[in-house]
Amino acid sequence: MSSATSSTLVKDHVHLIAQELDVGPNQVQATGLLLADGATIPFISRYRKEATGSLDEVAVMAIRDRLEQLKELDKRRQAIFKSLTERDLLTPELKEQINEAKALARLEDIYLPFRPKRRTRATMAREKSLEPLAMWLLEAAGLPPGQATDEDPAQRASGFVDTEKEVSDVEEALAGARDIVAEIVSEEASCRDSLRRMYLNEGMVTSKVLTGKEAQGAKFRDYFDWTEPVRRTAGHRMLAMRRGEKEKILSMRVAPPDDPAVAILTSHFVRNRTRAADQVKT
Repeated sequence: MSSATSSTLVKDHVHLIAQELDVGPNQVQATGLLLADGATIPFISRYRKEATGSLDEVAVMAIRDRLEQLKELDKRRQAIFKSLTERDLLTPELKEQINEAKALARLEDIYLPFRPKRRTRATMAREKSLEPLAMWLLEAAGLPPGQATDEDPAQRASGFVDTEKEVSDVEEALAGARDIVAEIVSEEASCRDSLRRMYLNEGMVTSKVLTGKEAQGAKFRDYFDWTEPVRRTAGHRMLAMRRGEKEKILSMRVAPPDDPAVAILTSHFVRNRTRAADQVKT
């Protein structure tokens, strides 16, 4: 990376990194320029204290890592802009959301509903013209008390039964609509962000040995019946459990507590809670 390019990069991101790491903007800029010129982290922390404001190796490393993250974020942002523009999907509101994303996970959450999709159950349900039914279910669940519709979901679904579209009865119509609702809910960016934080802060990692694999998987014995909070899971333990799962010795699950997770979903999509269970029952 040339000095000119790195100077522009640091200028674009210096205030964000300074705020995140609680250091001065001038410290971030000086460190970024030194890194771009090829200086090593030990050299910067030991011999360029006058430029960096005496940042230690940990701080210099954090600045380096965040600069790289933001560089990759910008590359991905431009790729997303290109994809959306080519498909005539980039609105001013969407552009603003994408520009405001400060983490790759957030950026991908925003893009997810617009990403070209593989064929899913929701895709097949849309091909059967069940999306209007799905949107009715979501709308009915979101209506405030006093405005809720009294129409029965089965009655509404009966209008979507069509043997030519392989919707043979009311239950198939509702099942397809639920698949669409599930995809819409799973792709909602702010909801995903809230759930991600819950997974990190309150989620539990569990692993269990598969039946009959005890002898074959002796090296994973510590994880035959293991449970711990996500926030306390050391990297080497997570890797061991994932390796055990890949080798078909362990089953592994990462999940948040059910009730608070449902409460997050409810807060995003449901106002009329007394009708919600009937409208989007799974």
